[in-house]
Amino acid sequence: MAGQDLTQGPIWKALARISAPMSFGVFSVLSVGVADAWFLGQLGATPLAAIGFIFPVTAAFTSLAIGLSAGANATVSQSIGGSDSRETTARYGLHAFGLGVIMATVTALLVWLTFPMLFGLMGAKSGVLDEIALYMPFWALSFPLLVTMMIVNAIFRAYGSGTVSALLMVLAAVINIALNPVLIFGWGPVPGLGTEGAAIASAIGRGTAAIIGIIYALRCGYLDFTVSIFTGIRDSLGQLLRVSVPAALSNAINPAGMAFVTAAVATLGDAAVAGFGAATRVQSVALVPLLALSAGIGPVVGQNWGAGSEDRARAAVRQSWLMCLGYGALLGASLFLLAEPIASAIASDAEAARFTRDYLTFVGWSLFGYGILVTANAAMNARSKAVHSMSLSLSRILLVYLPLAWAGVWLFGYPGILFAAMVANLFGAAGSLVTVQSVGLLKTDHPAITKPARLVPS
Repeated sequence: MAGQDLTQGPIWKALARISAPMSFGVFSVLSVGVADAWFLGQLGATPLAAIGFIFPVTAAFTSLAIGLSAGANATVSQSIGGSDSRETTARYGLHAFGLGVIMATVTALLVWLTFPMLFGLMGAKSGVLDEIALYMPFWALSFPLLVTMMIVNAIFRAYGSGTVSALLMVLAAVINIALNPVLIFGWGPVPGLGTEGAAIASAIGRGTAAIIGIIYALRCGYLDFTVSIFTGIRDSLGQLLRVSVPAALSNAINPAGMAFVTAAVATLGDAAVAGFGAATRVQSVALVPLLALSAGIGPVVGQNWGAGSEDRARAAVRQSWLMCLGYGALLGASLFLLAEPIASAIASDAEAARFTRDYLTFVGWSLFGYGILVTANAAMNARSKAVHSMSLSLSRILLVYLPLAWAGVWLFGYPGILFAAMVANLFGAAGSLVTVQSVGLLKTDHPAITKPARLVPS
């Protein structure tokens, strides 16, 4: 079967084979958020504040796509590692694809119907709400395209084809960013559409990448519409949902929590929301290597667990965490030194820039903990322990971040928000250590592990 065998050779090479190209893919996708913030920031504080409200909400819904892609990765990668037939593995991919399209369409409809009420409850005022109303309908229209692209990418990664997955992500981002100034400010016969233009640019980029990804997956045999779609569909969908639902909730918890934290920040004014939103976009780009590592560890753990090589899966977790610690130290120092120029570049308003600078200066030192959290969650999802990753993320947000953020903003203002973010990241690292060990991914003599616990039946 085509693709890369991740069950042989040095562990670090297996991780790098997926993570290295994915760093470019993740960077390109996340840079879209920074580009949106920069271009819209040139229009004034109101569009920038609107993006500050939009980002955590759309990220929460995007977590559905992440969860579905986690289910596709776990099912397909374990099937490959377990040497299932090509037809069986292709059928798992097809079922994941169909499930994703249906769920994404329903979600997009719900978002389109409810977004005015949702953002109103978050504290968005009339001017900001008007900008949000320009963006969200086109975002909802493009959401099924985003889900399609992400599931196809997960299937490519499950086969060890991280480069193809990354190239599709880069393509979507390049188209998006290239169209941003044209559609936002206008050019020639194209009128300036402002916030609406940013959403349309995203839709075009996602659609192009999704179509190309499907065509190439069909040519490689990773997707096959000729296999009997109804054969084993009940078991297949059950296996997909067993990972996808808790994985989606796990990934949605953080941005949903960020939406409530943004509501706390909103009590300080629109400038605080704009600055906080800009800072979290910079943070997302800064975390690219760690997010790419989380994308890479899933196929490595999945293929090796499916093949019965549990020790290799455990070694992958240990090595990924050492990488998180090393990169986290470098990242904290870099953001501490460069916070001022970064904030001035991304936020045109001086007051908003001050909030951005303070966040990057202090919270940057704790981001290694968030890296450990996301790699731990990806490893547990690939191990078919998505409920554990969901519980870890839920505890971090509900027990730590949200209570501390609201208490902090009432007592200390913006510094209280920064303290809450730092403690939440450190909790993520400590909680990951405990949770990953509990599922047998950190020690070789775990009593519950006597044989490979594969998601996909032989």
